[in-house]
Amino acid sequence: MSLQNNHHQSSESSRRFSHRSYEEEYPPLGAITSLGRKMRIERSTTPSSENYFEHEQGTRKLDFSEDSPYFEPFKPFDICFSRKNYFNAEGTGRSSVLRPGMVLLKRYINVRDQIQIVKTCQELGKGPGGFYQPGYKSGAKLRLHMMCLGLNWDPEAKEYEELRSFDGFEPPAIPDKFLRLVRIAIRDAHSLIEKDLIANHVEEILPAMSPDICIVNFYNTSGRLGLHQDCDETEYSLRKGLPVVSFSVGDSAEFLYSDERDAENAEKIVLESGDVLIFGGESRLVFHGVSRIIPNSAPVILLERTCLRPGRLNLTFREY
Repeated sequence: MSLQNNHHQSSESSRRFSHRSYEEEYPPLGAITSLGRKMRIERSTTPSSENYFEHEQGTRKLDFSEDSPYFEPFKPFDICFSRKNYFNAEGTGRSSVLRPGMVLLKRYINVRDQIQIVKTCQELGKGPGGFYQPGYKSGAKLRLHMMCLGLNWDPEAKEYEELRSFDGFEPPAIPDKFLRLVRIAIRDAHSLIEKDLIANHVEEILPAMSPDICIVNFYNTSGRLGLHQDCDETEYSLRKGLPVVSFSVGDSAEFLYSDERDAENAEKIVLESGDVLIFGGESRLVFHGVSRIIPNSAPVILLERTCLRPGRLNLTFREY
């Protein structure tokens, strides 16, 4: 019996899906592509519960068993991200060894931890020993706000001190959660060096360190910092090449680095929110700076949860 006869003799209580061409006048319920031509799915009645496929060469039964190419298990689709995946997404950037002793971990800090970093810095920054705009006796001021944790760094004297000389406040301690992130980042940087450079003695390339200083800088969208070296730590720390570990949160920044103080010929990378940059070993005294902040580049969820001002929050850890 033909499919057409089956269709006319069907009862309303039995239903099946048949596949008809776009030229059919019946209203569609959906569409699929099969056998190289677009077909329409419509409901019709049939006395049989079997599935048939109608095409120009006739009619044949469709096999929907698990071994059939037509079988596709039901997979629910959610139009919204789960909160867990949304907060832990790390993006598509590629971590890399930029040069011996210098490692970039792209989008390494997940959004949840970024939010916690902002809130912690906000709380500490509003208290004694918190954020201020560094200046010089000449009246010039740096184009950023700074807070030191552990020890205070005096940008004019270029030395560390236990109390801030301009107001006598003691710098807040470095939060334990920050220290844990630093340790884990150095460990993962070692793994990346071992993989990329096929090196066994990774600590000779990038030594481990226990940070007791953190300089927190906040750059607004017009902020920048010229090429400089981080060389005010102890002679032991510098000789051993104990690394600087930098966290970026908020708007992205164009970051320059070079063996010389030459901005025009310096290498340039973009540091995004969640990136961790580590430089130690033979790269410990590399010249580096921020040429510009890229406006409106911070993760939206970060701004919604923290109300962070436009700009970049940067935490740099080092061992005195």
